[in-house]
Amino acid sequence: EVRLVESGGELVHPGGSLRLSCAASGFTFSNYHMKWGRQAPGKGLEWVSRISRSGGLTDYTDSVKGRFTISRDDPKNTLYLQLNDLKIEDTAMYYCAQGWSPDSWSTRGQGTQVTVSS
Repeated sequence: EVRLVESGGELVHPGGSLRLSCAASGFTFSNYHMKWGRQAPGKGLEWVSRISRSGGLTDYTDSVKGRFTISRDDPKNTLYLQLNDLKIEDTAMYYCAQGWSPDSWSTRGQGTQVTVSS
């Protein structure tokens, strides 16, 4: 059974930083592209970033470029998202998921809440 467990979200001030983690199990993690998405209250799920199987390719939505960094540790079966210079509009539930497509979110975890507030 595929299992993805996100952690690391919390309340931070604008300009602050967080590192989100996604622990994967139930599949061969190194064989999969992985991604992060987020959902703000009252809005749809938005793709944020993705990383290739090898880790050699990364991609970001425009609003987080230069502030967020996606990475993976295959021996630990863990995906990360470093969030820097956080803004109020980054407030959302953050999810990790398998796959490269920004439109497919069927296999995602339960999410971790990031709240940016002064």
